[in-house]
Amino acid sequence: MARRRFSFLAKFFLALAFLVLAAFLARSLWLPGIAYPLIRNDGPAKADIAVALAGDFFGHRLEKAAQLVKQGYVPAVLVSGPPGVYGRNESDLAVDFIEREGYPPQWFIPFPDPARSTKDEAGFILQELRRRNVHSFLLVTSDFHSARAARIFLVAGRAMGYQPQIRVVTAADEYFKADSWWRDREAQKTVFFEWSKTIATALGR
Repeated sequence: MARRRFSFLAKFFLALAFLVLAAFLARSLWLPGIAYPLIRNDGPAKADIAVALAGDFFGHRLEKAAQLVKQGYVPAVLVSGPPGVYGRNESDLAVDFIEREGYPPQWFIPFPDPARSTKDEAGFILQELRRRNVHSFLLVTSDFHSARAARIFLVAGRAMGYQPQIRVVTAADEYFKADSWWRDREAQKTVFFEWSKTIATALGR
């Protein structure tokens, strides 16, 4: 009886080890499936305005939004940003940055807001867009943040009774690559934290 149990356990752990090894060797096939659900990219189209979300200190979101103006998709960019960056608002620092990159200052509208989360940010931005009588906008954010941001804006719009047409346009992140995120520590943290926030948002947090 003991020998039979030992034989069963040995086979079980051997099969388990084989499955773990197979999963490890095939990681490039299944690990991207963890990252791609974080991404929503509708691509650009003509709209009333672009909105660049706060939180990208490399400037990729704002550069993408600036390109949308340059390409004629929108006339201007609303630049969101909370206070507290060395005594200055992030939106003002962002506009300073993009102007130094050679883009015309009249393309950018600084929008200081007190938001500390994407959910709060969506509420403030949608109120401003409604005040401006915006019917359509391009939501520009980092690729890993795009699916969650889109869901938050859609839910916030329904709650407000204001539902402009939204198209999400993604900006590449400094570290995140969906098809190789597990090879870089910063990308691993990005995926972990974004999934944590995604689950928290789904739970109403």
